[in-house]
Amino acid sequence: MGDLMEAGDFIGQRLGVNHTGVRAHNERLVLSLIHRDGALPGAEIAKRIDLSAQTVSTILRKLETDGFLLRGTPQRGRVGKPSLPMGINPDGAISFGLKIGHRTSDLVMMALDGQVLAQGQSTYAAPTPQLILQFLRDGIAKMSQQLSPAQRQRLCGIGITAPLDLWRAVDNQPLAAARFPEWVGCQLIDDVARFSPLPVSLINDGTAACCAEQNYGRGREVADFAYVFLGSFLTGGISLNGTVVEGNRHNAGMLGALRILSTQGTLATLRDEASIFLLEAAIRSNGMDAGAMWQMPQDWTPYDTLLGPWLDRSAHAIAQAARESCAVVDFQAIVIDGAFPEEVRAELVRQVREKLAALDMNGLLPPDVLEARTGHNARAIGAAAAPIFSRFFLN
Repeated sequence: MGDLMEAGDFIGQRLGVNHTGVRAHNERLVLSLIHRDGALPGAEIAKRIDLSAQTVSTILRKLETDGFLLRGTPQRGRVGKPSLPMGINPDGAISFGLKIGHRTSDLVMMALDGQVLAQGQSTYAAPTPQLILQFLRDGIAKMSQQLSPAQRQRLCGIGITAPLDLWRAVDNQPLAAARFPEWVGCQLIDDVARFSPLPVSLINDGTAACCAEQNYGRGREVADFAYVFLGSFLTGGISLNGTVVEGNRHNAGMLGALRILSTQGTLATLRDEASIFLLEAAIRSNGMDAGAMWQMPQDWTPYDTLLGPWLDRSAHAIAQAARESCAVVDFQAIVIDGAFPEEVRAELVRQVREKLAALDMNGLLPPDVLEARTGHNARAIGAAAAPIFSRFFLN
């Protein structure tokens, strides 16, 4: 987009400005509005962001010429000439998003409108830089072959996300921790630069997943929500006034650290009471193949006898965390997602609603408990969105 400003410029502003010096901001604003609300005619855009019709018309022509917008079908009204809605051109920008996890890494290739064009997965006992970088290199090469020469010219970046505690040992074994030295001195951005010229963005996995839900899921209908994602370990995020909040020290949204009462009545953290690792450990202790739970497409029916107790424990913890969170911030909703099948998510949400309704909410208005819309790939999608938003949209 040429002279577009960085994403941090003018964050929080919702109206356009008619000064020449902020042309780039207005372009971002128009593109962000269309991205969020869908195709819109120029007159409607001008009304929503308080810019003159002439200014908006100029911006739309430029964005169309630059390849970021496409003309829709003219819409006839009662009087006057038909209005022409302008929508996002999916090929306007294309990015890659890599999620590094304790058990799996996921890679997606995503278009400007959020459509996932290709995806792949790698599973392992524990992540190492060699495994991750080879998976990323091979995945980028393979997915890029699906693009036309024109589309390849629109590749804009690579987003990488990982949990802050990726190196935490699992299965009560020091396997992951023992391999931590392999990451000491590892500079992912420099390593990726050795095989790709694309700029790299790094983002926390909870924030990435919350960003994905904010931009492509419930965030389009709920302005304020606390977001919970159950992966190997629980993570989360916060969206306020339509913006994902990280905090000055990036602690905002670390919902897993919330203190709750366990089903045994002892004090525990949310992440220690609600995580897929707990279910995985139960599966292994029963002599079953836990590795199959991560394979796509996911089928958890072999674990039905173990799902009940795990869901009850997880819902018990999340319901308490929802109450405590809403005592601090007036969240409209608690949005729940995870690296599990959709039917498991639906049952977990149902149980959280039930358990939240049974808690003492004296003085509090209970939040809605909603299923997320993004799904198990939320972290990779959020990672892929990072380079796109940093270059073309407003927060």
